[in-house]
Amino acid sequence: MPSTAIARLAYRPALGALDVQFVGGRVYRYFDMPEQVAQAFARSGSKGGYFNRAIRDRYRFERLPGWDESREDAA
Repeated sequence: MPSTAIARLAYRPALGALDVQFVGGRVYRYFDMPEQVAQAFARSGSKGGYFNRAIRDRYRFERLPGWDESREDAA
């Protein structure tokens, strides 16, 4: 996933949430995330651009302490 802004992402279907790790290391979980939006984000040619257009300031979120490797469900 080459991106200058997004290091990795994972959709959590059981939670309806999307976890996003930014290249600086911070991890955020976005809630009430439609699976179609998460899939389009994963397929996007510009992850940072898609994030800014379709996710940022549109979904409730919280900062997570780190990436949960045990729940690696890539979008």
